[in-house]
Amino acid sequence: MFTKFLCGVAFAALSVSAASADDSPTVLINTDKSKVTLVFDRTLPNVPGKSMKGLLVEYQPGGSSPAHTHPDSAFIYATVLEGAIRSKVNDGPKKVYHAGESFAELPGDHHGVSANASDTQPARLLAVFVVNTDAKNLVTNDK
Repeated sequence: MFTKFLCGVAFAALSVSAASADDSPTVLINTDKSKVTLVFDRTLPNVPGKSMKGLLVEYQPGGSSPAHTHPDSAFIYATVLEGAIRSKVNDGPKKVYHAGESFAELPGDHHGVSANASDTQPARLLAVFVVNTDAKNLVTNDK
């Protein structure tokens, strides 16, 4: 039930973003195998200092992101929209999530693996952040 609620919030957020004239998607990362686009960014009127930000992550076949972290204030709820995503958070196991499945990242988590699980099909996920409004750098790659 909670998963369906959050999916509804995420898709409603995308719908509002697409309908708003002052919002336009902002490409944050664009390589030949992956693309990350900020598709939604709104302050939460009832939670001072917090915003909801939606990132659309698109992987070409075999695509991936480097190991990374997010702002310490970020709670993230990710839903796979298409294909399958291989993910590893902190010391947990690598897990494959298929279209319609979701996972969460807590503040301070380390995302060691984020990749398309297929070498032949594309994959997409929507990552919805609840984060400090002043957070600008949403992804910090490991050094």
